[in-house]
Amino acid sequence: MFDQLMQYASVFFCSLLPLLELRGSLVLGFGLGLPWYGNLAVSIVGNLLPIPFILLFIRRILRWMKTVSFLHFDRIATWLEEKASKKSAKVTKYALCGLFAFVAIPLPGTGAWMGALIASLLEMRIKHSLVSIALGVLVAGILITFALYGSATLARLFFL
Repeated sequence: MFDQLMQYASVFFCSLLPLLELRGSLVLGFGLGLPWYGNLAVSIVGNLLPIPFILLFIRRILRWMKTVSFLHFDRIATWLEEKASKKSAKVTKYALCGLFAFVAIPLPGTGAWMGALIASLLEMRIKHSLVSIALGVLVAGILITFALYGSATLARLFFL
C-alpha cells in the first residue's frame, strides 16, 4: 500500500515539472505498473495544478527575471519569451481553439506550461485560457495513455 502511494506521489511530482509534465509522468506511471485510470488521473491533476499560477504571475516573474543577472535569470527570461513568441503564431491565428490544439497535440515543446506561457504573453483571458489548457491536457493525456497501455495490450495479445 505504501509502495503504491509512493509511486503515485512520484507520478504526481513528475507531472508538476515543466519539461516532463503530463507526458513524462504518464510514461513513469506506465513503467511503474500503475493502472491506466489512476496514472491518468494523477498526471492530469498534477499537470494542471501550477497552470493558474503561471497564468496569473508569469509576466511579473519574467519582468523581474530580466532585471536580475544572477544565475543568468535575464537570459533565461529572454529565451523563454522568444520560445513562446515563436510558438505563439500557431495559437494566435485560432485563439482559444489554437491554444487547445497546441496543448492537446503531444509533441515536444508543447504542453500546459508552454501553453500557459503563450496565453499569458498574448494576454488571453485567464478563465478562457485555463479551460482551453485543461481540455488540451485531458485530450493529450487520453492520447498518450491509449498509446502506452493500448500498445502494451496489443503486444501481449499478439506476441505472448
